[in-house]
Order: sequence, then C-alpha cells, then structure tokens
Amino acid sequence: MSDVVLGFLPKPMMVAVNNLLPSRKPPVGLIGTQKYKLVLASISEIGLIEPLTINAVDRRSGQHVLLDGHIRLLALRELGHTEVACLVATDDEGYTYNNRINRLSSIQEHLMLRRAIERGVSPERLAKALCVDLSQITKKANLLDGICLEAAELVKDRQFSPEVAPALRKMKPMRQVEVAELMISANNMTVAYVRALLMATPPEMLIDSKMPSKRRGASQEQMNRMEHEMTGLKDQYKMIEQTFGEDMLNLVLARGYVAKLIDNKSVFRYLERSHAAVLEQLVSLVRTTTIDV
Repeated sequence: MSDVVLGFLPKPMMVAVNNLLPSRKPPVGLIGTQKYKLVLASISEIGLIEPLTINAVDRRSGQHVLLDGHIRLLALRELGHTEVACLVATDDEGYTYNNRINRLSSIQEHLMLRRAIERGVSPERLAKALCVDLSQITKKANLLDGICLEAAELVKDRQFSPEVAPALRKMKPMRQVEVAELMISANNMTVAYVRALLMATPPEMLIDSKMPSKRRGASQEQMNRMEHEMTGLKDQYKMIEQTFGEDMLNLVLARGYVAKLIDNKSVFRYLERSHAAVLEQLVSLVRTTTIDV
C-alpha cells in the first residue's frame, strides 16, 4: 500500500492579497448577504481563523490561483489587509474544496458558545463577531437548559432554531424524548411542528399540567388524532429503516437483471412486438441512474 500524500503544504505561508487571483467571479449581490456580513464581522473582531487555499505560484506572473476562500478574500480586502495566511496545494486536480461540508449542529454551536463564555469571552463580543443580536447568543448559550439528556442526545446532530427549546421545556422528560423521536422520524425540526406537538401533548405530560393556549380551528380531538397518526408514522419509519439497506440492494440487483434481459435481442423484439407498454417501463427503469429517497 502506497503512503498517503498530503494535498497541501502543512505550514501556512503569508501571501500578498494583491497576488491572489480568484478562480471564479463572486455572485451578484454577495456583499449585501448575511453570510458575507458574518465573515466580515468575524475577521474584523477576532481575525482570520481558516487560511485560504491556493495553488503554487505562477513563475511568470508571480500570482497564486485561489482555490478556496473567495468570500474571506473579499472581506480581507474590504478591511484593508495586505497579507493573508494561505495553504499551498501540492497538486492540481479536479477536487473542489469544501464540496462536502459537515454543518455545525445546533447543540455543537451551543457547546462552543458555552465554552467560550466560560473562558471569559463576553456574550457581547460573541454577538459582534458572529454578526447577530445579543439575544440570539443568550438563547443559543442556554439552549439545553430544561432539556433532558436523552432528548438532547437524540437531536445532537441536527440543526434547529433556538425557538424549539422553549416548547420542549414545557414538557416532561418522557414527552421530550417522544417529541424528539417524532421530529426525527418526520425529518421536521421546525418551530411550527414542535409547537403543534406541544398543543397535542396531554396535560399530565406538561411541566405545569396546564394546556397551552389553543390555536383557532384546532380542537383537542383533532390534536389527539394528529398525535395518534404521527405515532403510527414513526413506527412505519422504524420498520422501513430496518429493511432499507436490503431493499435497496434488491432493487439494484433487479435493475441489473432487467438491463441484461432487454439487452437480449430476441427478448427485446418479443417485448416490442407483444408488450410494448411493459418494454417502455423496463427501459425507463434501466435508464434510471439514481433512486430518490
């Protein structure tokens, strides 16, 4: 087995901003987006965290082609930086940097904020660095207050609004776990959905044993029916999950078998003559390259 070769030099080098050549044009209106404002505020408050990624220097022009970090480069130029730390790629291939990004989950963000505050970073500075209102930092820092460990464990890899937490806090731990499972099964982590589940929660499963104010047009009977249907849907999802891998394998094998079958000229002519509609469906199946799930 050959040794793994790094795709870039491990030590960043300082490069003049004017010697960086973007590999693509910025989208129209980028300067006014929240993403750009966030990057600009972060660099302004705490500096550049992730170095830019560039190609090796062009001997004739003295410039580097920028592979990753176009928004950061624009922000650096706006802030008046003349040099920036860069990682130099060691090969030239069709690899797109940041093509696959693992987004930060809401609980990971909460833990990072709490850790920063515990180490002495003020919420005001965090709000300024992240270009958000101070109230958002407070909500995210207190995200898990009143949430049981089991429910938090279920949603630890998910992204959701901080406004989901207040609805969960009104429920007892067992109900919090049930609601977390329902949201995951339905792949719906929205505020509206968790509030609907709160409305359908029996009084004995609430912290203060009082029903939340009812929304117009939704009776308690309708809420109970929705709860029953969602519970059944969750069970169906679990059953599908148990056989999903095997079903997908069988589908792939069946597709391969059908492809070989219609490649047979005798079979193809027979189907074309006697079962044209079936042949059309089989050809469509074989041409399918992906299975949407």
